[in-house]
Amino acid sequence: MDNKRLTIKELTEKMHKLVKSKGWYEKDSKRPQTPRNLAVSLSIEAAEILEHFQFGEEIKDKDELGSELADVMLYLLQLASVSGIDLEEAVLKKIEVNKTRSWDVEK
Repeated sequence: MDNKRLTIKELTEKMHKLVKSKGWYEKDSKRPQTPRNLAVSLSIEAAEILEHFQFGEEIKDKDELGSELADVMLYLLQLASVSGIDLEEAVLKKIEVNKTRSWDVEK
């Protein structure tokens, strides 16, 4: 694999090619790419990240953790795409909102 860095758009296109090649966009697919199904899958994959920290703070297998993080990102890209959300724009907007927020201020 080359070390070229890809944009969110390029990663999304690669993900679409994979999904299409597996037939998951087909009407009779056993893995329909609906927002609900993708949100469920995203949540499951995110929970699998917690397994790496179940009994400690140390990362025991960085490659496996990376694989789980990649699963989360792929489902996130797919969910954003099928929902018609420009993820890059959404992230940039959220960063601007977060700049105005305070988390550690006593009320």
